[in-house]
Amino acid sequence: YRTTTKEGYRQYISNPTQCKDCPLLSQCTQSQNHQKLIQRHVWEGYLEEIEHLRHIEENKTIYARRKETIERVFADAKDKHGMRWTTLRGLKKLSMQAMLTFVAMNLKKMANWTWLSPKMA
Repeated sequence: YRTTTKEGYRQYISNPTQCKDCPLLSQCTQSQNHQKLIQRHVWEGYLEEIEHLRHIEENKTIYARRKETIERVFADAKDKHGMRWTTLRGLKKLSMQAMLTFVAMNLKKMANWTWLSPKMA
């Protein structure tokens, strides 16, 4: 380990005394001082873990349902409940509008549940 840059990259550099006599030096680096520099972002480990979890079969099915459930709610809020634009300014006012919108959407959903006829067992 050498340093961490302002951009959040950790720099690792090889020992030139060990690399100087290595038979694989030409495949590893072309530098004149026989050093290899590797940069790795501080969050890269987390990104690798996310990439690994993305390919698990259970997570694939959950993510496939996301467009039918979560994304649909935000699309309805945007199209049917005026969340595309706002005339309000400030975090408190926008939070209030968003909460009232989602309360209204939840009430509509609950009303639809009560109108469904009970299923016979």
